[in-house]
Amino acid sequence: MVYSWRSNPDVPSFPDHHPVIVFDGVCVFCSAFVRWVIERDTKQQFLFASAQSTLGQGVYRHLGLPTDEFETNLLIADGFAYGKSEAFFRIVSRLGPPWSWLPAGRIVPAALRDWLYDRIARNRYRLFGRTDACMIPAPELTRRFLT
Repeated sequence: MVYSWRSNPDVPSFPDHHPVIVFDGVCVFCSAFVRWVIERDTKQQFLFASAQSTLGQGVYRHLGLPTDEFETNLLIADGFAYGKSEAFFRIVSRLGPPWSWLPAGRIVPAALRDWLYDRIARNRYRLFGRTDACMIPAPELTRRFLT
């Protein structure tokens, strides 16, 4: 989906020359995925924002997504916003081998991939838990987290 966040006052300005992952900051599973990406992002190309942050809320609102139920991580890259399985595949494709080979899973129809994604997303708190507050990045990572 194409978006024009620059003209939307609800979306704070952010550095869009890097891909940005917007994730549910109180979801244990989502935060673990962000840590997993950080460990494999040797080029330090990704920036991160919790869905609960001012930026996350503005992006979700701009895209017409609920601002209290974050059932998809988002990837904002190259002027587009991606969600669900497409966001996942685009994220891992930027990590280099062997992770960049995972998008071969796109041979599975998007409807089926997103159905599975939705099942996990709807049950993520029950399966993996949640915290009372958003993930706090280690001091050396704070520059990569947007608010």
